Amino acid sequence: MDHTDGRGGATPAAVALIVARLYRQLAQASADDLNLTYAQLSALARIGQFGPIRLGELAAREQVAAPSLTRTVRPLSEAGLIGKEADPSDGRSWLVSITPEGRALLERIRRERAALLARRMAWLTDEQRATLDAALPVLELLLTERTPTD
Repeated sequence: MDHTDGRGGATPAAVALIVARLYRQLAQASADDLNLTYAQLSALARIGQFGPIRLGELAAREQVAAPSLTRTVRPLSEAGLIGKEADPSDGRSWLVSITPEGRALLERIRRERAALLARRMAWLTDEQRATLDAALPVLELLLTERTPTD
C-alpha cells in the first residue's frame, strides 16, 4: 500500500489509519480494562495526573463540555476507579481523584501496552529503530493544533 502523497511524504489519511490501527491493537492488548472507552481512560489518566481536580478544570484539560465529561466520569465512579469529595474552597463544587484501584488499573494497562510495543520493537533493525527515534519528535508535534502564524 502506498502511503505517500506523490512527493514522497506521508498522506494525512495514511498517518491517521496507521495511528488508529496501532491504538486499536494497544487497546486490545489490555482488553480486560472494564470495557472503558477512550474518553474514560483519558479522563482517568488526567485525574491521576492532576487530581484532585474540579470537573470543570478536567473538562477544559480534556477539551470537552462539562456535561459530556460528567457522563464520561460517572462509570469511573461507579466502578470505584475515582472518588469525589466536596471542594473545601467552594462547597458547590466537587473534586475528583483517582482511587488505588484506578491507579492500579492504569498501571496495568500501561504495562500491557508497553509490553506489546516492546515485543514489536524488538523485530526492528537498528536502522528502523533510528528512524522511529527520529520520528518521535515529529509525531509529538502532531499532538498540538497550530495556526499558520505559529
